[in-house]
Amino acid sequence: MPKVKTNSSAKKRFKVTGTGKIMHQKSFKRHILTKKTKKRKRALGHDGLVDKSNMNFVKRLLRLK
Repeated sequence: MPKVKTNSSAKKRFKVTGTGKIMHQKSFKRHILTKKTKKRKRALGHDGLVDKSNMNFVKRLLRLK
């Protein structure tokens, strides 16, 4: 029986923490940064947690479920 492959794009975008939570990079910090406040840009630099409603989908992409 062949091995089940992990989704390549998902493994580049998500990181699993030691406690099993899944982290992702926040969007909107690539360009058009002049109109955004320093506070907003600083907050976008931190990783975000995957929402509970999307958790099963992301876990399936990463073959954790």
